[in-house]
Order: sequence, then structure tokens, then C-alpha cells
Amino acid sequence: MGSSMSAATARRPVFDDKEDVNLDHFQILRAIGKGSFGKVCIVQKRDTEKMYAMKYMNKHQCIERGEVRNVFRELEILQEIEHVFLVNLSSFPPCKAPEIFQSFVNGGTGYSFEVDWWSVGVMAYELLRGWRPYDIHSGNTAESLVQLFSTVSVQYVPTWSKEMVALLRKLLTVNPKHRVSSLQDMQAAPALADVLWTELSEKKVEPGFVPNKGRLHCDPTFELEEMILESRPLHKKKKRLAKNRSRDSSRDSSQSENDYLQDCLDAIQQDFVIFNREKLKRSQDPTSEPLPAPEPGEGTEALADGEGARSALRVCGTICPSAGSG
Repeated sequence: MGSSMSAATARRPVFDDKEDVNLDHFQILRAIGKGSFGKVCIVQKRDTEKMYAMKYMNKHQCIERGEVRNVFRELEILQEIEHVFLVNLSSFPPCKAPEIFQSFVNGGTGYSFEVDWWSVGVMAYELLRGWRPYDIHSGNTAESLVQLFSTVSVQYVPTWSKEMVALLRKLLTVNPKHRVSSLQDMQAAPALADVLWTELSEKKVEPGFVPNKGRLHCDPTFELEEMILESRPLHKKKKRLAKNRSRDSSRDSSQSENDYLQDCLDAIQQDFVIFNREKLKRSQDPTSEPLPAPEPGEGTEALADGEGARSALRVCGTICPSAGSG
């Protein structure tokens, strides 16, 4: 047993911690979800065997739908906040707050961070009851949803504790001014009085359920689509890139009808800043070996004052500006 484990350990690849993480560092296990132009799959890092959820997007579809700027904004927010539990729920229609739909109808008054606390309320309600507080689907219009929020009341289960119902009511308050909208408010809620907040933030609390990584815990449709129906599957990316390079080398670039698309792709490739949270944690650990400083000029164009990270994207923005980008 011990010898087999040692042999398995010896077979693990070793990656340089100082290099940027890339697709070759992971083994793709299965697809578990799908969005408008992206998918999520479970991956395992080859050297540490740690499991991760990898979100990947189709760059062509991002360009065609004018979402390039928004994708970069999301990355910038993730880097600035640096929170271990940060998850983007704002693009998931059933979790969107009423004021978001109101802004679609007549401009409304805009919306701010309170929309995220509404999303927390929706997720908490669904975890407790098994379905969402409002019956919302992707086909609903913004007008119908504004009407829904103003006429339909959320139904709470009588067996739930009064403290939990009170917290959910505050999270699912239609008026954002009266909604729970801070971590301090959540920590002060009687329903969460037994939560060990410090231990939770440090990931020291053992989860109540740990899924078996050897079993399928998702809709197999995503897995089948990735393997059979997807025209550009992620697990075929290496072969596809090699084929594209061979084809591109024999093609006269001046005859290409997609130069504008290539400009966008080049801009994305140039300005995409890799953010590695594991590397960040190591750099902040006083007991770890410090990472070497970048060479003069290395990466500075993409990071200085946030201007470099948007410079080449202006090329793409003139072709496919995002909604609301002006």
C-alpha cells in the first residue's frame, strides 16, 4: 500500500510555483454547468491533486455579444476584493434583485451592492425549501418581473424558526434601502448566532456535506454536450490550436475576412492578467519564500493605473461595445 502511494506521488508532475498557471496544469474531469457563453467543469491540479471548479468562456461569443469589457471588469473585481468566498451571482436571472429589472424597464434609479444581498436571500431560501422564492425563468420579461415583485409575496414555511424567517424577510426586502446589506448586519442576526465567523472565513469549519468526487453530482447533459455536441470542446483544445497554427501558417493573412475578430482576440490575449489566488496567499504568508520581483517593464503595461488593461480593449470596444459602456 505504502509503495503504491509512493509510486503515485512520484508520478505527479512538478510545476514551478513562480510560473503562471495554465490549462496544462489541470486534468479536466467533467462538465457541471453551462451559462450564456461559458461553462464550468471540475478539474484536478496535476501536481497537488486539489480539486477546483474551472469556468471557461468562448472568446468569439464574448466578442459577438459585446461582453468583453464586462468579463474583464469581473476579473478586476475578483482581484481587488480578494475574498475566498466571492461568487458572481449577478448574471443568474433568478437571483437578480428587483431594482435591476426596474432599471431595464424605465431606467429606474440604478442599483448598487444591495443586489448581492438579495441574491444571498434567494440562495438561502432555495437551500432551505428546495425551490426559489419567486418563479422566475429566462423567458420572463423585465416588465413582468417588476409586476411580480410588486404583487406577489414570498411564502415562508411555518415550521421555520422565527429568527430565520426574520432574516430572510430582511434579505428579500424589495426596497433596497430597507434590506440587510452588510456583513455586520448578518453577523448580528439571531438566526446566525451560533456561526463561528472567524473560523468560517479561515475555512476551519467542516462542511456538513462533502460530495464524493468519484460520483456524478450534476446533470449529465452538460457532460454529454461537452463530449458529443460541443463543436469546440475544451479537452480538444490542444489539437485544435495545433491545427489552427498549421492552417494559419499557410493562409495569406491579407485575404482574411475576420481581421477585426482577430484584433479583438489579440487584445484579449494581450490584456488578460492572470490572477492566481494561491500564489497571492503564498506571497502574503510571512513564512513562505518571497516571490521574485518582475523584470522591469514586465506586465507593467497591463497593470499601471488600470489603463494598460483597457488600452488594447478599446480596439475591441470600437467593434463590439458592451451594453452600457457608452
